[in-house]
Order: sequence, then C-alpha cells, then structure tokens
Amino acid sequence: MLEDISIKDFALIDSLSIDFSSGFTVFSGETGSGKSILIGALSFLLGGKATVDQIRTGSHEAVVSGTLFINPKCKGAFSWLEEHGIEVDDGRVLLRRTLKDTGKTSCWIQSVPVTRTDLSDFTEFFVDIHGQHEHQLLMKSSEHIRYLDSYAGIVDEVEDFSKYYHQLVEKRNLLEKMTGEDSKREEKIELLNFSIEEIENANLKVGEDDELEDEENRLSQYEKLYEYVEQISSAFQGQDTILSSLKHSSTLASHASSIDSKFSQISSRLENAFYEISDISDEIKNYKNSLVFDPERLEQVQDRLALIFKLKKKYCLNGIDSVEEILKYCEKAKEQLDFLTQYQQNSDKLVEEIKALEKIVFEKARSLSAKRRAASEKMSAQIEEILSHLGMAGSKFSVSLTQKDCNDVVQKCGVRGMDNVEFLICANKGGEMKSLARIASGGEISRVMLAIKTVLANSDEVDTLIFDEIDTGIGGEVAVSLGQHIKNLSKNKQIFCITHLATIAVYADNQIRIEKKSDSLTTKTYAVEVTGDERVQEIARMLSGDAVDSASLEHAKSLLARCQ
Repeated sequence: MLEDISIKDFALIDSLSIDFSSGFTVFSGETGSGKSILIGALSFLLGGKATVDQIRTGSHEAVVSGTLFINPKCKGAFSWLEEHGIEVDDGRVLLRRTLKDTGKTSCWIQSVPVTRTDLSDFTEFFVDIHGQHEHQLLMKSSEHIRYLDSYAGIVDEVEDFSKYYHQLVEKRNLLEKMTGEDSKREEKIELLNFSIEEIENANLKVGEDDELEDEENRLSQYEKLYEYVEQISSAFQGQDTILSSLKHSSTLASHASSIDSKFSQISSRLENAFYEISDISDEIKNYKNSLVFDPERLEQVQDRLALIFKLKKKYCLNGIDSVEEILKYCEKAKEQLDFLTQYQQNSDKLVEEIKALEKIVFEKARSLSAKRRAASEKMSAQIEEILSHLGMAGSKFSVSLTQKDCNDVVQKCGVRGMDNVEFLICANKGGEMKSLARIASGGEISRVMLAIKTVLANSDEVDTLIFDEIDTGIGGEVAVSLGQHIKNLSKNKQIFCITHLATIAVYADNQIRIEKKSDSLTTKTYAVEVTGDERVQEIARMLSGDAVDSASLEHAKSLLARCQ
C-alpha cells in the first residue's frame, strides 16, 4: 500500500506532500488543474520514463519520494529485496527518485541506489497504473497467463511445475553439451590434466602475489629507500636535533608548569611527544640496520612474479587477476575432469533422469492446462457480465487458450506449461475479437481492467490500483455502477481514481481536490483533502459546475448520504 508521497519541482508542482489511507481515494478538480500531473509523478516514482520537461520551470531538479507498506503475503517482494540486499523497516520501504536538468535520473529503495529497471520491477509487485500511463501489465500478452493462473488458484502449482521445467532444461543442455563435445573429450581431458598439473606445481598461496610485489618494489628501489631512511635517521642523531630540541623544551616546560599549573597540560604533551619521537627514532635505527640488498632474492622474486603473471593470463577468465582465481579455476578443472573421465556412466544416468523429468513435466503441464481451460470459460463469463454494467453492454470477452507446438512424439512446454494464453475482446457489438492490447480507448482499457481486477480481487497480490480516465465516455447509471464496483474492489485494495463524475466520487472513502493557482510570475498545482462541508461543495461543483447553488448542494448531500 502507498502510504504517502512527497513531490518537489515536478511539472507545475512546487512542493507537495500527501498522506494516503486504505480504501477508495478520488482525485477531483477542474479540467487542467493538474490531476494527471499527480499521476505522472506517481508513475515517475514507480519507475516510469522521464523527460527533462517534467522539471518545474526555473528549477534544476525534480524529486519524488514515497513510502510503501509491504503486505506480509507479498512473498515475491520480500524475496526481491533479499536478493538485492535491501532491508525492510517495520514492513515499509522508502522510494526516492530524482531527475536533473541534464536528463540524468537516480533511484533509491531505502538508501540503496538501484536502476530504473530495478525500481520498475520492484514496484510492479504493489502498484498498477491504468490509463495513458505505464505499469499496464494487462497490456502485455505474456502476462495474461499469470492473471488466469491467479484466477484459477494454481499459482503454487505453476511454481512447482517451473522448478521441474528448469531442471529438465538444465539437464538437456548438459547432455547436448556432452554429446557435442564427445569427439573432443580426450583432447579436453589432456588439456585439463596439463592445467591442473601446472597450477599445482606452482604451489600458489592466496595473497602471495601482493606480498611479492611489495617485496620486489622494496628490493628494486633499495638505494632510494636506504637514502630516505638514512636522511630521516640523521635528523635524530647528534646535537641540535629534533630529539635534543624536544628534550630541552620538555625540561623548560616542566619548570614553567611548576610556576603556573595552567601550563602543566602543555608540559605533559611535550614530555609525551619526546618519548614518542624517541621511540620512533629507535624504530628507524632498527629498520635501517635491517635493510639488506640481496640481488639474488630480487631475481627469485621477479621470477616468481613472472610465473604468477603467466598463470593469471591463462586462467583468470572473469576479469579478476588474483591467485585465488587461479586456484578456483584449478578446482573447476578437477570437477570437469572427474565428470569427463566418467562420461559414459554420467551420460547414461543423465538420459534416464531426463526421461523421468519429461514424464513429470508433461503430466504436470497437462494438469495445469485442464485447470486453466476450466477456469477460462468461467472467467470470461464473469468479466463480460461486469463489463455489461460498466457501459460496455454487448462487449465480448474471451480467454484464448491454445497449446504450444506439438506432434505425436513431443509436446513443447514453456516455463509455465504447455499453454499460450491471451485475452481477447470485442468492444463493439458484431465486431471482431482482438487482442486486449489493441484497445485504443483509455476509458475502455480502465473499465476492462476494473472488471478483471474485480474477479481477481481475492487472489491478486497487487495492493494498489490507480485508474486514470476511467470515466471516459460514460455517465448516468453506468457511472453509478462503476462507482459501486470500485467501492467493492476497495474493500481488499487501495484504489486511486481520477474522475470528473460526481456519481463516482461520492463512493470514495477519501477525496482530494487538485487546484491550480497563478500569479503574475508562476502557476502552481496544489492538493487539498476535502471533508465535511467542503466535500459537499466539491461534489456540487462536479454535478453542476456551481459549488454554492442550493439545489446542487442538496443533491450532493443526498448522494453522499446514500453512497457512504
């Protein structure tokens, strides 16, 4: 559920913060007041595309943030966050996105930077925006099978099928690779043996390359190093040195502190500095005495580094040059060698495993297909019935279910089974059934979505639905029916809806009026929650265009009393 949103310098919005609640919330206001700007800001926050013209004139950056409460039942969202190393705070996550006038956008979930694609993928668990904006999962034919599975109550069965399907694909790929490499197996075994022997003979230790590079640097620049240390050491020896000056200063400070106790802290610090510098002097002397130039050792180190460099060039294949990567390559080579030397045994075993998995996958796919077919007719009928009450009488809706390519021997399957699923609709009586994605009217799209969301209300994990232009081309009894449907749907969902119709707005639990105000310099959009008498006046304005007309006010009170 979306709990709040804060918007700064987005389009006509200077600064705006809104707290949201559950249930049905309506955005109303005069045409051109900026209602769609608010939906645009929501879409931007959820990962929608952005352009620099969305930044308020005179500003250099637009910022939108919001808080999402995650339903504990939304396992997919929690898994996504865990995979991306993002922690939830009391069941909530903070989303934040910025857009600079250079065109660069930045996104965060909690305090973790993410890509726009990541942000969009994550928020699709929670919010669908329907109308002329993004997040229209229903418009993607590839997603239709998910809606049908949700309606049929077989989501868990599909997940179980997918696990077996992935296992089958993995084993088929492995067998194909083994068969394709059969002629080169002996050559591969010989190469692996050579690589393993070469690496093991080197007796590598993790981190030794770094240690050797430090030692090589020290030995190869011995003269410079000794000269530097000798000069430092000289500064501590003889008369008028750092140590003698400090000792003398420390004695004087001790005398001074005996006269004025305020000087005792400085005296103590000088004394500590003398002992610290004295200790440093001893360490420098010991270090200088330990310096020995060993040309034979330098040659050994350089030879060892050359060997490690050669091995890195041959066996570090992931762009990471380290001894650890060479040793990892050796372990993988041993695994491959073991597998190849037992080729025939592994091949026979793999064939048997594939046959067993094919049988399981086929049986599970056939079971899923039967359940989808049974659910598809029922779902089509329910959606048609709802559409008939939403101003689309005579519309036909169909869940098209076809099997993937097959023959007498092989039935092809995908990760969700053997079925292709697509929603078809004919919005006009006597017309041709077409893919839902080809509907042109935003109002029709929203009403179809409302119908589908109504029948899926108890099974769909998406908690928040945003409807833009849902009232396009309707009025009267159809608008009343549409408002009732949204109200019923909001018992289990958080619903946001832009509408110009009072007969829809009166069913809302919350109403927010969007206003646009101008002065001689700027135009700004504001949001005001309307309650009590203010809401009566707003409904009256929506009814007749007059917020103070007594007849309109009485009508508004009557509608609100009846629909709340």
